[in-house]
Amino acid sequence: MFSLFQKSSFKPFAVWLLMGAVLVYVMVVVGSITRLTHSGLSITDWSVMGSLPPLSEESWQEHFQKYQQSPEYKYKNFGMSLEEFKSIFWWEYIHRFIGRLIGVVFIVGFLILHFKKQIPTGFYKKIGVLFLLGALQGIIGWWMVKSGLVDKPAVSHYRLAIHLLNAFLVFGFTFWYLLDVLYYNHRYETSKDEQVYFKWVVIFFVILILQIMYGAFVAGLKAGLFYNTWPKMGTEWFPSDTILIYDNVIKNFLDVPAGVQFMHRMLAYLVVILMLVLWYLSSKYKLRDNQQRSISWVIYFVTIQFMLGIFTLLYQVPIVLGVLHQTVAFFLYATCIYLIFLLKRKNTFTESTAI
Repeated sequence: MFSLFQKSSFKPFAVWLLMGAVLVYVMVVVGSITRLTHSGLSITDWSVMGSLPPLSEESWQEHFQKYQQSPEYKYKNFGMSLEEFKSIFWWEYIHRFIGRLIGVVFIVGFLILHFKKQIPTGFYKKIGVLFLLGALQGIIGWWMVKSGLVDKPAVSHYRLAIHLLNAFLVFGFTFWYLLDVLYYNHRYETSKDEQVYFKWVVIFFVILILQIMYGAFVAGLKAGLFYNTWPKMGTEWFPSDTILIYDNVIKNFLDVPAGVQFMHRMLAYLVVILMLVLWYLSSKYKLRDNQQRSISWVIYFVTIQFMLGIFTLLYQVPIVLGVLHQTVAFFLYATCIYLIFLLKRKNTFTESTAI
């Protein structure tokens, strides 16, 4: 891929997309830290352009007084000092700042590329999709935060999941368009083996997305703090007393922390099983070298992610492990997109120029 990047005739456009993808990744990581440090509700107002951080004692007091009116302060952090407030304020401020920086990079970069006529043919609609998803992410972010400023000092785990999934979606489209640029004007016919294998990769990818969604549910409900044992949940494989609380079975696996953790565990096993299927089929079907390398990376990331999930649970979700767990999920997601691209897109690049 990197050699293709150097040879691309649309290098400035590719660099712009790469910057956007990297910034989205950074924002997801900072968002993870913001959540794990319980900083997400520290700023109680929102504006499109944002504002300068507090630069004086008077300004800090003003922000702190607004926070003191929030449910989180009243019910969870009552008596918090100004210095303690500053530590959570900065993570949320940095998270929002990166979001606005992404907007500036996309808008300014687009204008420069447009006037220099460095945007490839057919990419304007794709850029429109990116702008739409980016704007939607900002709206969803505030919609999520607002859910924790009304009655309960916690954001809706459904809104948290939508916020995370949309961030992954923004990255996914940006990364896919970057690959489109890097492999621009290259064509080849996919083989029957590649077409069959593609279907299995899509199944794996759908389950992975579902697992990421449940990861957000676990984070939103703090379900990782329940049953910090493995492989059993406490002394049972299925602690029905703490899972089957509601008559509605589906609700037990969407809203009950123990039920959500159980689903996250089961989906992890399913991801591993599907990974083994992909591993087996990759030796059965005739695939290209770059596709085989991508499959190897999928195997590596799934293995690392599974181990990180276990240790994150056993150690009750420390910040470092929690961030690493989400980071590896992000890399696994990106690798799947790249593999899908290689299997689906009709290219003519040679094996020597592909990653």
